[in-house]
Amino acid sequence: MPSAVKILLVPLLGIALALTGCDSGPDSSVANSAGHTGPTASTGQANRQVLDQRPFDNRDDFENARRGLIAQDPELVIDHLDGGQVWNMPAYDFIDENGENAPASVNPSLWRQAALNNIHGLFQVTDGLYQIRGYDLANMSIIESDTGWILVDPLTARETASKAFLFAREHLGEKPVRAILYTHSHIDHFGGVQGILQHLSDEEKANLRIIAPAGFEEEATSENIIAGPAMTRRAMFMYGKRLERDERGHVGTGLGKGPGFGTFGFAPATDLISETGTELTVDGVPMIFQIVSGSEAPAEFTFYLPEQKAFCGAELVSRNMHNIYTLRGAKVRDARLWSSFIDEAKTLFADADIYFGSHHWPLWGQENIQDFLAVQRDTYKFIHDQTVRLMNQGATPREIADQLKLPPELNRAFHNQGYYGTVSHNAKAVYQHYLGWFTANPAQLDPLPESDSAQRYVQMMGGAEKVLESAREDFEAASAMGASEGRDTYRWLAELLNQVVFAEPGNDDAKQLLANVYDQLGYQAESAPWRDFYLTGAYELRHGSPKEGIKPAMMREVLLNTPVSLFFDSMAVRLKAEDAEGESAVIKITFTDLKESYLLTLKHSVLHNRLVNEDTPADATLNLTRSLFVDLLIGRAGLKELLFSDEISFEGSRLDLIGFFSMLDKPQGRFNIVTP
Repeated sequence: MPSAVKILLVPLLGIALALTGCDSGPDSSVANSAGHTGPTASTGQANRQVLDQRPFDNRDDFENARRGLIAQDPELVIDHLDGGQVWNMPAYDFIDENGENAPASVNPSLWRQAALNNIHGLFQVTDGLYQIRGYDLANMSIIESDTGWILVDPLTARETASKAFLFAREHLGEKPVRAILYTHSHIDHFGGVQGILQHLSDEEKANLRIIAPAGFEEEATSENIIAGPAMTRRAMFMYGKRLERDERGHVGTGLGKGPGFGTFGFAPATDLISETGTELTVDGVPMIFQIVSGSEAPAEFTFYLPEQKAFCGAELVSRNMHNIYTLRGAKVRDARLWSSFIDEAKTLFADADIYFGSHHWPLWGQENIQDFLAVQRDTYKFIHDQTVRLMNQGATPREIADQLKLPPELNRAFHNQGYYGTVSHNAKAVYQHYLGWFTANPAQLDPLPESDSAQRYVQMMGGAEKVLESAREDFEAASAMGASEGRDTYRWLAELLNQVVFAEPGNDDAKQLLANVYDQLGYQAESAPWRDFYLTGAYELRHGSPKEGIKPAMMREVLLNTPVSLFFDSMAVRLKAEDAEGESAVIKITFTDLKESYLLTLKHSVLHNRLVNEDTPADATLNLTRSLFVDLLIGRAGLKELLFSDEISFEGSRLDLIGFFSMLDKPQGRFNIVTP
């Protein structure tokens, strides 16, 4: 297409989209096969209004996302080692390639981001620097070194990393891997490492350098140990695991399409970076590192390639607003520190002509990169400073979240918008960072559990039928309201109907109406996790909780590299206090392969552990290998193995040991969320 025609056509496409791209769609009362109802008129209007907020006719991101494409697999489907699928890019083909024809059931800004994240394949960023994008939630980058390759962030799962690596070899040629960099301690940046190692020769593996930030191993293996069952259950909501890939379901995560729920692995680092300014030459490639631990991850670095003038921002910066608090559950991050690290990077690597990151697409041009970093920096600083200002005036988290908006100069770009984190829940996170959960209102000191208070609310409002009658009228009225008033009505109905569902969990009419409300809130959400939370909530109100959670066996290889003491910490939080009441025990567990013994002491319904000598006395002793112990923890081995395995030996009473293990909870990771 001639460039003059492109210049004329782009604004016209934007106008056409504003007029027709977000029509009201099908009748909102008509449900699809998953039960999701259609968008209402007010939802369609709310989504049309988004088109006026930012320059949707600007196509720079699409040009950057496609720049340097070497090869693409249009049928990119990746199978799990144990059967089923880990990855399916064609499932997202319903999203138009230019992100311009958003249906009324998807926020146009999120639709645009989803289209950008659909652009996948092998890309050349610059001479000697490549990326594989769209094979997992994160990117895998490839740096050519003197005698081979340096890989950055080997994805989440063995299956996706293997497929990406072989695709790169197919189109770039087969070269030895000299080093692997883990930019940070989240599993989507190291969990696929075994998918790389399985293709390397013994010589390559023997000489391989694995470079990570200081503290990486502890943080990488510990994050989900203590609260793992709760986090993984919530992750099913955050990433829309149970949702269909369609216009009324999951369209992406904002940060990428989604995590590869495959086989997670681990390999320990050989080099740890602990100080900003550290310089390494890796197989002839000079690198300068910046430590940013405590920003997006508790152990993280960025780095600079001076020969290419290329800055790898890891996940310090991405092409969206990130989470100060992630909805799956994690420790709150420090927004002020995060902003300061971005400012430091802006100065340290001011000569950068190329930015590339652990997610999304690169950026070229020194001025563009400096502006990108300034906007990212100021977004987190604005949320921090203004939240604290309002907090110090006495505003509550809900009040702050409702009134805080980015100023116009921070709301023009797309790259800092709430596709993943949001101003709303990030502001609440800043409040939590300083003041915790309590707003100082005494009414919040000792409230009743949700189900109990819900029953009293509903009773005082005249009973469930009366509440439902009013709620139905409000829901119908909301469809004809203006966008803002309609959304506020849906927000209120979500709060109201949740009371009815928790008061009467068997009330199908209440669950269906609340599901309809969640549909509309999900369709309007610019944040992909918000969309997936609302729509998964709607799905589970209609279909119930999952019969099976995310299997802990997926984490087996990571657990095999987890410090043993953390296993006992996780056992302590699984102790059923009511069963342990009045009980006392001293149990010793000796790992025959590690030559380590740990003493577990049960008293006062509390379990303690400490490293001891092998000859330390105990009521009962269990001798086994670390791998069998992990299999017992994840349910891969059970009572039969505990009693009869040749890999286990006992001292003292087997029945005492079995009685001790029977006092430990076995969380299944499939508890109810939207119902009691």
